[in-house]
Amino acid sequence: MYIDSKDTKHIIVALVEDKPGVLARVASLFSRRGFNIQSLAVGHSERPQLSRMTLVAKGDSLEVEQIRKQLDKLINVIRVTDITDEEIVTRELALIKVNATASTRSEIVQIVDIFRANIVDVSINSLTVEATGDESKLESLLGLLRRFGIKEISRTGKIALTRQ
Repeated sequence: MYIDSKDTKHIIVALVEDKPGVLARVASLFSRRGFNIQSLAVGHSERPQLSRMTLVAKGDSLEVEQIRKQLDKLINVIRVTDITDEEIVTRELALIKVNATASTRSEIVQIVDIFRANIVDVSINSLTVEATGDESKLESLLGLLRRFGIKEISRTGKIALTRQ
């Protein structure tokens, strides 16, 4: 295992029992070790009564490996894998509420179309955009929409699966 920077983003996937308190115990483990979870997404998995957690945290490989081992010891955790160096497919979902006037709506719609995003809500003064993709795609879209004025953003955090 190579030694990398404390700024390296690691993607950890945990298959856990779908029970109350599991998320709190996992988050607490990161907190006790002084790690900030940059993103956390949890949802049902392909197996009944099991959920898949995708966590993104910064740290070097040795530190993250220690956390992975400690996660593996938690009672309701079935399997933990650091998939950072694997071939993976990642996505994020973002809802972006952007200011829109009669004169800016068509330009916003064109930008949204270029990014293959969707307008999911329209109001008098705003449009709500739904976008999925990798982090760089979402950041690019946000960069273009900022000049119109972003009212709110909600992002899921990264989800990931290995390609194998």
